[in-house]
Amino acid sequence: MNAEDAALEAAENANTYTPLGPDDVRIADGRYVLWMGAGNDPHMNVAQRFRFRAEELDEVRAEIHAHLRERGRWACTWEVGTHATPADLVERLHALGLADDEPDPLAIGMVLTKPPAVEPPPDVEVRVARTAEELLVAGRIAAAAFGDPAPTKAPSFEGPERLVYLAYADGKPIARASASFGEHAVSLFGGATAPEARGRGAYRALVAARWRDAVERDTPVLITQAGAMSRPILTRVGFREVCEIRILVDRF
Repeated sequence: MNAEDAALEAAENANTYTPLGPDDVRIADGRYVLWMGAGNDPHMNVAQRFRFRAEELDEVRAEIHAHLRERGRWACTWEVGTHATPADLVERLHALGLADDEPDPLAIGMVLTKPPAVEPPPDVEVRVARTAEELLVAGRIAAAAFGDPAPTKAPSFEGPERLVYLAYADGKPIARASASFGEHAVSLFGGATAPEARGRGAYRALVAARWRDAVERDTPVLITQAGAMSRPILTRVGFREVCEIRILVDRF
């Protein structure tokens, strides 16, 4: 697989290639990949990279459910990429009762293979979150941005392949983002800016910091699955669209 194909493959099936956390499980079957993170949230239990015949759908779904039940999970998401087979898999899943993930059931796989086209603002500094206090701050910024309950304790630090970044302005943390450093590309996720600090360029600064670290690790490829809110700024920074991912929720 050449570098271009590897980037597209990773952008379409990110959980298939990102390094595993200490409690993550990944089952790679020739017909699908199932990634299980922490807890029963369907977004932390992701089935993707589907390569099977239409008549195998019931069998594949039953296998996925069995793997999840073994670990006390009762819901997952199906991420159906551009190259998934069968080609009408989304329609078949709808017929089985799966629902589109709301509020944004469509993600666009995007890739950056050259330095960001827009310079980060000079007054925003980005650093890797290392301490429990910094990780807790990052979690609270994300909760405020996405309307979730504020965390009361910091997540565990997951090591050199999975990093959390904080952006600072005037000495105060105003935004956070994460990166997972894989063999062929760096996956970006978790970008969030405190509501009162939007418009200062923190998102651009966080992209630039992760590009810098990707280059230092000799994997100068950034990938992400972008929703409607983040696609415009990612396009301005230089990301290009390479695939689509339809996201459906399967509760059983």
